[in-house]
Amino acid sequence: MATTQPIYTTERHDISDTIFERKDDIGKLVLRLSIGGLMLIHGINKLIMGTDQIEGLITSIGLPAFFSFGVILGEIIGPLMVILGFKVRIGAALIAFDMLMAVLLVHSSDFLKVNEMGGWMLELNALYLLGALAVVFLGSGRIGITHGEGSLD
Repeated sequence: MATTQPIYTTERHDISDTIFERKDDIGKLVLRLSIGGLMLIHGINKLIMGTDQIEGLITSIGLPAFFSFGVILGEIIGPLMVILGFKVRIGAALIAFDMLMAVLLVHSSDFLKVNEMGGWMLELNALYLLGALAVVFLGSGRIGITHGEGSLD
């Protein structure tokens, strides 16, 4: 059974040693930054443009209008948690729930449709949802605020 040497030693090593030792953590970081960063852009747009359209959707199904601010949780707070590496599983769950609600409230009629290029109409939504679920199950890795040692990281 091969053993690996710890990264922080007095022995000489280069960046490839660090990348080899932390490749899982780097992969988790790339996934977190992708899902969290791209979703955050949607959230910033909602902050700038407002949540009136979402409020209309929420009230049309009989829920209170203040539920529309849940989009801030799923598209601002959750992504920031995921990007920073703090309570990542909760942040990713917020993103996944946000995307599930988006599909159910806005895109349910597109579920069995393809676009003009032959791609599934919900492929971007599915990518965000499934990517967030992957982060829920994988956790943050060691590259983040809590170094993967916090509760729910």
